Order: sequence, then structure tokens, then C-alpha cells
Amino acid sequence: MLDINLIRTSPEKVKQALLKRLDSVDLDAILDLDRKRRELIVESDALKMRKNTVSSTVQKQPKEAQQALFAEMKEISAKIKTLDAGAALVETELGQLMAELPNMPAEDVVAGGKENNAVLREWGTRPDFKFELKSHLDLSKSLGLIDYERGVKLGGTGFWVYRDMGARLEWALLNFFVETHLAKNYSFVLPPHVLNYECGYTAGQFPKFKDDVFLLASGDDKKVQFLLPTAETALISLHRDEIVKEDELPKKYFAYSPCYRKEAGGYGANERGMIRGHQFNKVELIRFTRPEDSPAAFEEMVADVESVMQKLGLHYRAVKLAAKDVSASMARTCDIEVWIPSMKGYKEVSSVSSANDYQARRGNMRFKRAATGKNEFVHTLNGSCLATSRLFPAIIEQFQREDGSVVVPEALRKFIGTDVITI
Repeated sequence: MLDINLIRTSPEKVKQALLKRLDSVDLDAILDLDRKRRELIVESDALKMRKNTVSSTVQKQPKEAQQALFAEMKEISAKIKTLDAGAALVETELGQLMAELPNMPAEDVVAGGKENNAVLREWGTRPDFKFELKSHLDLSKSLGLIDYERGVKLGGTGFWVYRDMGARLEWALLNFFVETHLAKNYSFVLPPHVLNYECGYTAGQFPKFKDDVFLLASGDDKKVQFLLPTAETALISLHRDEIVKEDELPKKYFAYSPCYRKEAGGYGANERGMIRGHQFNKVELIRFTRPEDSPAAFEEMVADVESVMQKLGLHYRAVKLAAKDVSASMARTCDIEVWIPSMKGYKEVSSVSSANDYQARRGNMRFKRAATGKNEFVHTLNGSCLATSRLFPAIIEQFQREDGSVVVPEALRKFIGTDVITI
């Protein structure tokens, strides 16, 4: 959520920032409601002061004067009740409009959509096959790694079943991620897969994008539960409504979880197999930092993701996203995109993002500044490290051999127990 004080004092600055990602921005309704709310509060507070003054002196007045004062207090009480009720209604309406506003893109994030994304760097050599390459779909079938038909039978389109060496490769990736992030002093978390409305609201998923998740209940929003679309949605609420000590920051967490997504829209011919699905595994990184530490934390998290990609030996590129391609809750994002040979293109396997204080305001997450004793909002950052449903295809396609076997990345061999996956 954006800072209402910033909107009030610098509406044009906020508008120009949001126009990087929105076609139009109108803050007048928010400013009008904010003004109305403050007027109601000021009027109510003045009446409350008058009521307190009268209450403290009424017993000292002559009896005939007391009756008039009691009548006045009754009238004041009724008016205060009306003003407070009106302020609460305005507050609710204002909150709804504020909740729908996306985050302001960082100053160095350019306007526009995917066409303005910038490739920052590439790593590794793009594989050049001297034989007819196979897609991950064909390799998964010939090597018995994935059972797509039975996945559809069990869950419908967008689901699959890992089998034998496929299951072991998937689990090897997860073990590798866990080992790597423990070594980098991230705290390991296994969150619940069923979350409440407040988790979705804090992350920025709700209310605007509520239909993108698998809801488990309907009706009153406060009773809604849903399957987590990413572990970020759970981790970001770990310190919801808390005030942490400054010396406890940064807090670094990582979590493994399946991710459950509706993935609205069609499945293109080039997104067959595991590229797009309703359930996939992912390890997620989360940090809570002081505002001044946020930029360095962002760069460090990008480096953490890239180091994993490099240890796997996969050709990839890092891409800085333009404003319209950055998710609504985030101020900046760097995508790590892996090369999928059969698609002749790159697919995102990680998004490292900084929300600044946007999620912290929604979740009321603060820290106490030691030097001043004042409470300030933390900054939150998240990054996928990594989504296996696209990493798995990249590995078996980039490391395939002419005989149909696949070389296992050296970093995974101790977890999977073999150097090569063969028929």
C-alpha cells in the first residue's frame, strides 16, 4: 500500500510514477476521501474535547445550569457517534481505493511493458547441438521421467506425475537449493499450504487478484482461505502486525513449497509439458530489511540466484523488467531466464523483486529504530530460487546427448546418485 501522506503532499509525483505502469491515473477520489475523513475526525475530536471539558465541570455548576449542560452533552454524544460512523465508512472506502493502487516503480525502472525490458547480462554458452535435439516433453517420455497422461487423469490439464529418475531429479534440485541457502544463512521454513485472507492482502494478491488463486471458501473475505500460489505469500506475513528490533534485521528466510495457480489463459503450443502448470515446486527467498539496506539486499539476492544457475551450468540471462512487466506489489524486478533449446527462447525461472515498504504497510510490519526509538516500516524483498518446472526442462534439454541420455549437472549428482540419466 502506498503512503497516504505522500499522495496528499506530492500527488503529481505519485501520479507520474504510476503512469509508468498504468495507462491512466486519477487520485482525485482518494484525495477527496482523505480530506473528508480528516474533516470528520477534526470535528469529532473538537466535540470530544468539549464533552470532556463539560464533564469535568458540570458538577460545579448550579443545579439549573447542570440540566442544560447534560442536554448539551447528550446532543454532543449523538453527533460524535454520527461523525465517527461517517469517518469509519469513509475510512473503509478510502482503504479499498488505496488497496487497489499498485506500487510505485523505482526511479530507474523505465516505463512500458515487455518491449522495454533490458537484458543486463548473459552467462554461459548457448548449447549448439550437432544432432537433432529433442524437446523436454519427448525426453521425459523416452526416459520415463514424467507421466503426463496419468497426471491429466489424476488432476486434469496442467498436472503431471514425476516418475523414478524424474522424481529423483526433482528432489535432487530441491535438496541442492536447501543445502545452498542454509550455507548462506537463510532460515529454513516449511509454511502451511492453506492461507487466510490477510496473507493474500499483505502480499498484494488481494483484493484485486483474488480470482487468480484456488479459493477454498467464499463469502465474507475475512473467512476466505486459499492454496498458496507461492511461498512468498506465506513468508511475507511471518511478521505481520509485529515490531522487530533494529538489530534483528535483516531477517532472511527461504521456504520450499508446491505452488498452486489457476494460470488463467490458454496454453500455447510452445508451452506444452512442464512450462506452464497448475502445481509446481519452488524454493522462495524472502528478506526483511531496513530501508537503507534494501538496494544492496536486492543485488545480493540476484547474485544468490545467479550463483545457483551457474553451479548448475545452465545458460541463462538476467533481465531488468520495465514498469508494466513488474508485478503490482513490486517497485523493481530482475528476472533470471533460462534457455529452453526446443523453444528457441528463454523462460523465466526466477523473479527477484523489491517491494520497498508497500507490503509492510499492508501488513503493518515495522522495526524500532534504535537511534530514535521510533517505529518505521521495513522493506521486503523476495526471489524465486528456483522454480523447478522450468529448470527441469532446461536441464534435460541443455544437457541431452545424441543417444537420448541426459548428463546430470555435477552439483546434483550426490543427491540423485548418478552422472547420467539413461533409458
